[in-house]
Amino acid sequence: MLERLTALFQRKTPAETPLPAPDARLALGTLLVRVAMADKAYLFEEIEQIDRILGEAYGLNPVEAAKMRATCEKLAFAMDDDREMAELVRASVEYDHRREKVDALWKVVLADGITDDREAALVDLVEDVLGVSRADSEAARAAAVIP
Repeated sequence: MLERLTALFQRKTPAETPLPAPDARLALGTLLVRVAMADKAYLFEEIEQIDRILGEAYGLNPVEAAKMRATCEKLAFAMDDDREMAELVRASVEYDHRREKVDALWKVVLADGITDDREAALVDLVEDVLGVSRADSEAARAAAVIP
């Protein structure tokens, strides 16, 4: 019995799976997470909205969307540069779809009913890197109002 207990404490923890290299899909998910976390309050409403956006955008069921979000959360903690993720999206996505991505970012910002200056500033940075015009961003923000 003592040997079993000793063996339990001596087990090595499994090696963590390395993070995948981000593509445009993971970059968008990571930006959604970063926007939600920008105000230092990562709320259920924001998480739910991110899962919904990822599911609709990429044809994922709720479990797949949650798994993708979990990967994006890990990437969000591991990265330092939001511009890098936005540039990855810009290089891979045409303008109309980039405008839709800004709409998705605003939906996450507005999901908890509070627009924090830090969240808005991050969306402004991302839209600038994505090359989305201010008028299109304002239209996306207006369209993102959650009923």
